[in-house]
Amino acid sequence: MKRLWLVAGIGAVALILTVPLLGSRQAPGEAPEAEATQENLSQPIQFPHNTHAGQWLIDCQYCHFSAERSVDAGIPPVETCIGCHREGLIAGRTIPEEVVKVREHYNSGTPIPWRRIYKVSDHVHFPHMRHVAAGVTCQSCHGEVQEMGVLTEMAPQAGNLKMGWCVSCHVERGASRDCTVCHY
Repeated sequence: MKRLWLVAGIGAVALILTVPLLGSRQAPGEAPEAEATQENLSQPIQFPHNTHAGQWLIDCQYCHFSAERSVDAGIPPVETCIGCHREGLIAGRTIPEEVVKVREHYNSGTPIPWRRIYKVSDHVHFPHMRHVAAGVTCQSCHGEVQEMGVLTEMAPQAGNLKMGWCVSCHVERGASRDCTVCHY
């Protein structure tokens, strides 16, 4: 009988010590939260969305070229930027030193290492093409990007891209709420 109590006691202690460890463990696919610093919040090129999409009225899909035909919206390659910012063309009146960086990336043949800001969890599929085809504007999820400067974090309108926020949009628009629409 003493042996049974000893085994039960050891099991209870192990369980008590294990629960806090499991609770603090990060979920699969989630990156550990890094301390917010200016370095990890900045983009390699300080791209002012309010100048390009706001002042110059460049459509989101000019840079995010695959949104209407792919799951991903696409990250603009340096070739897209250099199309306007070649020597002698648009120098970049607002922040010309950033245009110099674009040209350096182009001349060296290296991609611009953009930092991703909007990302749903790994277990969720968000096909941009379906949303574009349904008439959902970029601003519905990303906020009024044409009024924002350099993006360093998600717009508050994005609702942190959590499931409840997405489901409420599906309810509003009469879109399917079948789990397999987003989780497949």
